[in-house]
Amino acid sequence: MLNTLILPLAPVNSWLINSSMKPIAVYIHWPYCRKKCPYCDFNSHVTDSVDHDAWRVAYTKEIEYYANLLGARHVTSIFFGGGTPSLMQPQTVQHVIETLSKYWSIDDACEITLEANPTSIEADKFSSFHAAGVNRVSVGIQSLRDEQLQFLGREHSANEALSALEIANTIFDRVSFDLIYARPDQTLDMWRDELDEALQYAKGHMSLYQLTIEDGTQFKTLRDSGRLVELDGDLAGDMYLMTTDMMAAAKMSAYEISNYAVKGQESRHNLTYWRYQDYVGIGPGAHGRITMQNGAKYATRTHKAPNIWMQNVMDCGHGAKPFDDLDVKTQLEERLMMGLRLGEGVDVQNVNINFDALRPMMDNQILKYNDGRLFVSRQHWPILDSVIAKVLMAL
Repeated sequence: MLNTLILPLAPVNSWLINSSMKPIAVYIHWPYCRKKCPYCDFNSHVTDSVDHDAWRVAYTKEIEYYANLLGARHVTSIFFGGGTPSLMQPQTVQHVIETLSKYWSIDDACEITLEANPTSIEADKFSSFHAAGVNRVSVGIQSLRDEQLQFLGREHSANEALSALEIANTIFDRVSFDLIYARPDQTLDMWRDELDEALQYAKGHMSLYQLTIEDGTQFKTLRDSGRLVELDGDLAGDMYLMTTDMMAAAKMSAYEISNYAVKGQESRHNLTYWRYQDYVGIGPGAHGRITMQNGAKYATRTHKAPNIWMQNVMDCGHGAKPFDDLDVKTQLEERLMMGLRLGEGVDVQNVNINFDALRPMMDNQILKYNDGRLFVSRQHWPILDSVIAKVLMAL
């Protein structure tokens, strides 16, 4: 029997004022999936069996390691990602939350998110995850069209996806779900109809990603062999602009290039990344950005292979690779790369930028500077990568 651990929610940013301790977000990586999707380049693995007791012990040890390293911290968000975290036992989720609370203070409004797949078996576990302390769920729908779900290698049907969303919406106050668009042969009308249907189930947050062919994926092999043809770039750009218009009309503005939310429903955990605040990564393949007690900032990463990570944790108390010391210039570059993804932009008041080099983009309203913040106009987000590259050259 799970002990109920329900944490109240509060408006975005209230979690930064409840403690004098330095805030930190916590990412927990669960590496296992039932099946590897052909577009996925995340650290995910397929296995026949999992020793859940061993995983609880390993998570505990690595949390203890970072707690001793970083000292007192105030946890503002916890994110269970993967992989497919809904394959975890709810007891493991509760154990992780309780372990974190032993070493660090957890904000009264801590956002605790779990990624889930919408198969009927996993959807039935939503109540147990809620009782374990999860107060926000992110469901990997990806498409509402059965033939497209097959193309994307998903195991669920469109009906299962909608059923999972209905269940999630009755259990959780905060629900997000993902869709992938700009798929091969998709038209504007096809995407408009699918997005319009999806909006009927939206509860405040959606993540809408254009299909990207990543190295090391099955889709990359298919594209290189000519068996998969990507959507025309101009059409994909038109889809993006249509998407932002439709979401704005639904009162879900683009607060980040691929994320849309009703005001106050933004992902607090992901905002930590994009605002370049501290987060610790626990589990195989997890990354982090942490500030030591002496003020030095480091990039962290753990071994990706679950068995190697697990063995290192048992032997050394953690599965981390050597930390990368982030010098001032690297921190600035990372902060700009992350912050320019946001609609709110990034604070550059104390940054030495050659604005003359950026003048052409500012004259064309691609880049804007207002009240000390630099941001990219939303209509130019389709070319965000090239804009960011030019900003970095102006440092």
